[in-house]
Amino acid sequence: MDLTEITNRYYRAVDSGDVDGVLDWFAEDGVYHRPGYAPMQGSAALRAFYGGERVIASGSHRIDQLIVEGSSAAVRGVFTGTLRDGTSVTVGFSDFIDYDSAGRACERHSYFDTPTV
Repeated sequence: MDLTEITNRYYRAVDSGDVDGVLDWFAEDGVYHRPGYAPMQGSAALRAFYGGERVIASGSHRIDQLIVEGSSAAVRGVFTGTLRDGTSVTVGFSDFIDYDSAGRACERHSYFDTPTV
């Protein structure tokens, strides 16, 4: 199982607006921790977030560093995009992801260098 490719698949899905692809990347009971939001657990909560609650309207992630160790990945990069209110943003981010034995994200923690997204 190539966790580097699986991790990159998530960013391609989210950048293209593929909500089903994002949900498929998460384990069925996966949990997403993101500043400014209560932890989102399970498909319904994740669909609500990625399908409309997310303040980001569109954009893309540039991955500067991706490290895989065992069943975990650490990612550092820059997101550039547009918020739902029309504001353009460029923000650094870090993600820490734990995968289950099937290669699906069971826990993800995101951090941002400014509180814009």
